[in-house]
Amino acid sequence: MFSRILNRLEEIIIASLMGAATVVIFVAVVHRYSLSSAIDLARWGKAHGMDWLFVSGRAVFNFLRGFNLTWAQELCIYMFVWMAKFGAAYGVRTGIHVGVDVAVNRTSPASRHMVVLFALLAGALFTFIVGSLGARFVWHIGHTDQVSADLEAPMWLIYLAVPLGSYLMCFRFLQVAFSFWRTGELPHHDHGHVEGIDDETPTLPGILETGDAR
Repeated sequence: MFSRILNRLEEIIIASLMGAATVVIFVAVVHRYSLSSAIDLARWGKAHGMDWLFVSGRAVFNFLRGFNLTWAQELCIYMFVWMAKFGAAYGVRTGIHVGVDVAVNRTSPASRHMVVLFALLAGALFTFIVGSLGARFVWHIGHTDQVSADLEAPMWLIYLAVPLGSYLMCFRFLQVAFSFWRTGELPHHDHGHVEGIDDETPTLPGILETGDAR
């Protein structure tokens, strides 16, 4: 039950950050290009003696200038940092991290089992150390008045992604190590699988063989 809730929460956080960052970037880009287009439109109207076009372009520019989006880039950077930290933990759980296993596959099954288990535990130890150092850093910076440049958000809140993401990744390493110790299997991600599509859905060659497609 706990694992299922944690898995769902992890996926919601990653998807929400990705979607929010995409929307913020889109709005910021549209806003910037709309400002420059309004300026160009006003200049073109003035150059050609079209006062109504000059006035309209200047009005649009003044309206858009009232929306301050200088914080958008900084916010997106921080959201991508949080998304990367939680995404790394998600990658351990689903087995999508890139690994070089040529030498490992050449060993005997017993040796391979020990090497893989050692690598997983080493990953858990490393992420635990990073998380602990990150927690210590967050604790110290939390007693200061440091804020970000544009958002003016507390820096401890931004750096909190390091201990949270690292500890979650450490937990995923231990989870995968325990499962591998019991079953001898590692999580594997099928890059050809599309979420929401049934595996029994007939392929195009299969449809053509049955004569359903013309």
